[in-house]
Amino acid sequence: MSKRIDVHDLDIYYGKFKAVQGVEMTIEPRSVTALIGPSGCGKSTFLRSLNRMHEVIPGAYCEGEVMVDGVNLYGKNVDPVGVRRKIGMVFQRPNPFPTMSIAENVLAGVKLNNQRIKKSDADELVEKSLRGANLWNEVKDRLDKPGSGLSGGQQQRLCIARTIAVKPDVVLMDEPCSALDPISTLAIEDLIEELKADYTIVIVTHNMQQAARVSDKTGFFNITGIGKPGQLVEYDATEKIFNNPNEKATEDYISGRFG
Repeated sequence: MSKRIDVHDLDIYYGKFKAVQGVEMTIEPRSVTALIGPSGCGKSTFLRSLNRMHEVIPGAYCEGEVMVDGVNLYGKNVDPVGVRRKIGMVFQRPNPFPTMSIAENVLAGVKLNNQRIKKSDADELVEKSLRGANLWNEVKDRLDKPGSGLSGGQQQRLCIARTIAVKPDVVLMDEPCSALDPISTLAIEDLIEELKADYTIVIVTHNMQQAARVSDKTGFFNITGIGKPGQLVEYDATEKIFNNPNEKATEDYISGRFG
């Protein structure tokens, strides 16, 4: 069940330093939202605030609201671990657990959450998740081999399979293709298009063409100067952002004048 996310007046801090300021946005269910902007403008920091991964860094915290179907993730009695279970994260570099087999990697999140699972159910979940990540046909004959033996693109799809195995509502992706070759990148982009039928997806990307290809809406982040907080400058339908943005800074960035 994919979810709608409403962000209200969100400020994100590392200790005393305000890294991101005043974000307001609504992310629709079953859609792909791309976050673009120059390095250091707070895109990944904002992404990590959507499942409270940001707080893993000592001294980091948020002020404001991240509402998922009306529940504030930063509410008093909300368990961050439960939040991360429902809002999965795929990182920049593929990170399968090196000592685990392909099948064990898929089930790692499920087992981490202390969910007991019968062998037959586990086998079914492994197949379903790998099919969901368009990886089943490539690995079905070597499920007991290490996940680290796969190519970079396959490892990233294995990490996506691991993420969707725990049945999240939202999938966050932090530059999931930046370490991959063009063919693997295309495979991930095709997969994102398929996954949005079931999930709300938010992706940070430095690749402008990728944002234009995969997303329904795009948010452009920028900073006004060194040491200043990142801000969401413009957020709109992807076609509008790329063809007819409202802000000059957005147009300058997209046309390659800076960043």
